[in-house]
Amino acid sequence: MPEGGRRVLEVLGLEIVFHTRDGEIHAVNDVSFSLAPGEVLGVVGESGSGKSVTMMSLIGLLPSPPARVCRGQVLLDGENLLMVSPARMRQVRGGEVGFVFQDPMTSLNPVFTVGYQLAEPLRRHMGMTKRAARARSIELLELVGIPDAAARLRDYPHQFSGGMRQRVMIAIALACEPKVLIADEPTTALDVTIQAQILELLQDLRAQLGMAIIWITHDLGVIAGIADRVMVMYGGQVVEQAPVREVFGNPQHPYTRALLKTVPSVTGARAARLEVIEGQPPILTSAPSACSFRDRCADRAAQCDRENPVLRAIGGGHDVACHQSYGGCPA
Repeated sequence: MPEGGRRVLEVLGLEIVFHTRDGEIHAVNDVSFSLAPGEVLGVVGESGSGKSVTMMSLIGLLPSPPARVCRGQVLLDGENLLMVSPARMRQVRGGEVGFVFQDPMTSLNPVFTVGYQLAEPLRRHMGMTKRAARARSIELLELVGIPDAAARLRDYPHQFSGGMRQRVMIAIALACEPKVLIADEPTTALDVTIQAQILELLQDLRAQLGMAIIWITHDLGVIAGIADRVMVMYGGQVVEQAPVREVFGNPQHPYTRALLKTVPSVTGARAARLEVIEGQPPILTSAPSACSFRDRCADRAAQCDRENPVLRAIGGGHDVACHQSYGGCPA
């Protein structure tokens, strides 16, 4: 976690359970992290690790039932969002915390114009008149690099390319100048050229607006280029947190090291064969009582079967949840 200074967002001991016909699934287990103003936190991990579920729960986007937040606090400038009224949560959602989803075609409403969907949060959260909201909508489209912005307000989502739709989603998320922007794999479906443009755009907007960003992705290359700090999740838990240079230069958790080995290298005379992480992520029908990564870990020891490691500080803003990394297991 960042040391000292103000935190715009603090998540403490978050636990989330899904109730299914086959029993309970403990999707998120004792997750804690914090975010400073203007900071970019990269969140990585394979599908099913709890990344999106954690972030959607912060602003009440999980369907309840089947999801239930069992424990924890989500503090936005000190206010616990898990305790606020539905009306207050609607103010927060879009007003103080923006969310950009992975697929803009399913996130944008196909029967309303882009101009209507941009103006709605401005009128709802900021009390703008129709004329003021239209003027601000034009500014937002220009801000995210959409040409001929005034004319494009009349267009529908299907009239935009994939990259342009994602820019519209970012404009909607930024409409009320949120304190925190959560981006859930917003460039996954885009080609690399458009992806680079979106990344550059968000870096520029972060500098202009001073907002904090949580960037969820599978792509460690993106994290290396955009994040200040990295949070690695596995089995619904945070297994490692550290500044981005520390994660890439000195990874401490076996899962983090395994993830880094799956990234292709462009150095060397000949590319080495990519490594894979054997096995499957766990299905958590109960809260973990042992290390969730033990069945896939080459460094497994007896203590890993008996005790679930907790996240501990090992110095330099580096936290890790591994018995080996803080001396519990032999190397």
